[in-house]
Amino acid sequence: MSAAERRARLALRHRHLPSARTDDVVAITDGLVALHSTDPVTVYLSAAARMRTPALAPVDAALYDERSLIRHHAMRRTLWVFGHDAARLAHHGTTVAVARVQRRNTLAMLEAGGVAHPERWLADADALVHGLLADAGPLTAREVGARLPELAVPIPVGGGRFATTQAGHTRVLLLLGFEGRVLRARPTGTWINGQYRWAAADSWLPGGFGDGDARTAAAGLARRWLHAFGPATRTDLAWWTGWTVATTTRALADVGAVEVGLDDGVGWVLPDDLDPVPPPEPSARLLPGLDPSTMGWKRRGFHLDPDHVPALFDRNGNGGPATWVDGRIVGGWVQRRDGAIALKLLADVGTAACAELERHAHELEALLGPVRFSVRFPAPVQAELLR
Repeated sequence: MSAAERRARLALRHRHLPSARTDDVVAITDGLVALHSTDPVTVYLSAAARMRTPALAPVDAALYDERSLIRHHAMRRTLWVFGHDAARLAHHGTTVAVARVQRRNTLAMLEAGGVAHPERWLADADALVHGLLADAGPLTAREVGARLPELAVPIPVGGGRFATTQAGHTRVLLLLGFEGRVLRARPTGTWINGQYRWAAADSWLPGGFGDGDARTAAAGLARRWLHAFGPATRTDLAWWTGWTVATTTRALADVGAVEVGLDDGVGWVLPDDLDPVPPPEPSARLLPGLDPSTMGWKRRGFHLDPDHVPALFDRNGNGGPATWVDGRIVGGWVQRRDGAIALKLLADVGTAACAELERHAHELEALLGPVRFSVRFPAPVQAELLR
């Protein structure tokens, strides 16, 4: 499958095309498997860019009123927004293993902090925090600490020049989040705020995360990812999920993935997804930092000129706000202090695409209104655009 075919699939399945857009926020999220939520702005702008009638209120409603979307730590210990079914697959396929490590780390921190019986303390704290949230939640971490002051003991976190302390109840909330017993509810401030209230998971997600088999969940997650991001390499899937090579290989086998040739090597695709997609209509969109279209692959050469990476990604590989034309990244953008959206194109995309990007920039200015945000992981090109 050629790079052109991969870009056509990306533009269609990631809803860059005008005809593919929808106002169904859950459908948008499910179609991308999940939305990155490390930066809360990403969730809203990733969804809005794929809507027929871009708006912020439907995202709020799906997250907090209908609760049809939830936030949860999953692949690579990253915070995501999922639909319910995808959340359960990601939890059992990736998060459960991470949670075991987090529990061991927490016990070690408690011991280092001088807690006499770490396992007993943590078991009691788990029950107290979960019980409080089940009865009185959603609550902020500060409110939990005020109601359970016996848990607000300082425990050491990190080492060397990064050493600090964390209140015991805050660490318990984080651990219970990984374990799927509590979830992040509404933010403590506006929609761009990354501090959240906490709720008992089964009060927010009907039935909670339930029981699940890791192998079955991994196969289900791989199937969803291949539909959204395939064809792609084994390395891409392993990187995106945080799986070992063995787990990745097994998941591909369990879904019957078919090996196909790519312009730069070998990839995998679902067995019923071998036919080419129809030639796509033109598309031009402004997508936020950490958008799934940017971060869905480790090897991005089919949609990103390697020479543009230093301008559009930070040193840790986080993609900043990007301009997309016909399934490829062609530049970056930033919101200036006066609210204007400034663009920087790194490729010649023609007058029609430039006009559509400018139109989308003005649409985004109107959508944001008085809201001003800074990107959590800014790309180098943004400093130039802010001058």
